[in-house]
Amino acid sequence: MRSLVDSGGALGAGLTAIRQQFHLPSAFPAEVEAAAAEAARRAPDQHVDRTAWAFATLDPATSTDLDQAFFIEASGPDLLLHYAIADVGWFVDAGGVIDAEAWRRGESQYLPDGKTPLYPTVLCEAAASLLPDGPRPAVVFHVRVGTDGDATLDGVERAVIRSRAKLAYDTVGPSDVGPQFLELWRRVTAAEERRGAARVDPAEQEVVARADGSYALTFTDRLDSEDQNAAMSLATNLAVAQTLLHARTGLFRVMPAPDERAVARLRHTARAVGVSWPERQSLTDFERTLHPDDPGQAAMMLEIRRSGGRASYAPYQEGVVPWHSAVAATYAHATAPLRRLADRYVVGAALAVANGSAVPDEIAAAFARLPEVMAEADALGGQIDRAVVDLAEAVTMQSHIGEVFAAVVTDLDQRGARIQLGDVPVVGRVDAHGVRPGDDVQVRLTAADPAQRTVTFQRTG
Repeated sequence: MRSLVDSGGALGAGLTAIRQQFHLPSAFPAEVEAAAAEAARRAPDQHVDRTAWAFATLDPATSTDLDQAFFIEASGPDLLLHYAIADVGWFVDAGGVIDAEAWRRGESQYLPDGKTPLYPTVLCEAAASLLPDGPRPAVVFHVRVGTDGDATLDGVERAVIRSRAKLAYDTVGPSDVGPQFLELWRRVTAAEERRGAARVDPAEQEVVARADGSYALTFTDRLDSEDQNAAMSLATNLAVAQTLLHARTGLFRVMPAPDERAVARLRHTARAVGVSWPERQSLTDFERTLHPDDPGQAAMMLEIRRSGGRASYAPYQEGVVPWHSAVAATYAHATAPLRRLADRYVVGAALAVANGSAVPDEIAAAFARLPEVMAEADALGGQIDRAVVDLAEAVTMQSHIGEVFAAVVTDLDQRGARIQLGDVPVVGRVDAHGVRPGDDVQVRLTAADPAQRTVTFQRTG
């Protein structure tokens, strides 16, 4: 998803250039659109009727590509999360033109002014999206969450559901979701802390216009409803991962822990942005103290996210327990098939395993191919995200040319000294001569070029 908001359109020309640079397609081939329109009319006939259940969705208010809907009920002391996931596999024929185009794209790419979707709009924002305007086919995961927050998979089924409400992060209230929704969040969060997980979810950055015509780069408020919603996906993905691991199949999301150099760089960043990090406190424990409502801590969270080990996909391998360091568990992606190609195959495998069937050959074969395809899509997304941030920094720093900033050297490489400014959430570089990581420096902003997406500093002290 996008990590930066440009509500005033200050980045418009630059975003167009980014799309051109990374060759993001503006449309789907005509044959893909035609096939999608035909597929959208496909009536579900392998699905049980769950339209009596009170499903709802919770997303950003403007979202229309809705992957998930939820319905929670008590089951003794446990909570039973019925998590409906868009049944993309129902609409997409293996080996067809829609499938082939999805393999070329890998995942949806997001920019502040819109997205390049994985599937045509007639599917991802209409027929396959779990919108509240009629029945939709879905794959429903029945996830049992115990009092300790551990999640297990009770079953998986294809079902027709009807969402009763399209809830939005910024307007949802406790009466909209009920006490069981909040209790599930509490349980899942407690389980994370017990495992030693340290997921960092930084707030979005936003380009804000000032009265004098200049721009500032700030952090938006991260809402509790976003974290509460994420708990349902986390519980489901953990339960799916354990089910597939036990069945000796699957595709898993893995990520190594940050190495010593990354941790050292983060300590220098913390000092630059004015966040206290006790010397004996581990990164995991430090992360738990951060809150995105504080600008310095939000900047720290963003840098932790960028400095972590690179997440990747790994198919099941005999004798290997796949591990995601941030989640501190075996983990899979299954809950966003409208946005990620790999999820469609994980959903299909879970559906087969949970119902006592063998994983279809085409899914098993895809698990071997998907890591490379998803790595390319992830890398492209990372490059786009970095380009957008560089653009935003250049736009917002234009009004500060000539000013001197306090900074801390966070790292050295062949390109010079990497610096973190203390007063604004901007990372830059200066000549590395005579400085070491951790040094305090004074730098003057000498140029900010939105066309090149660069900011240039000169060391003054």
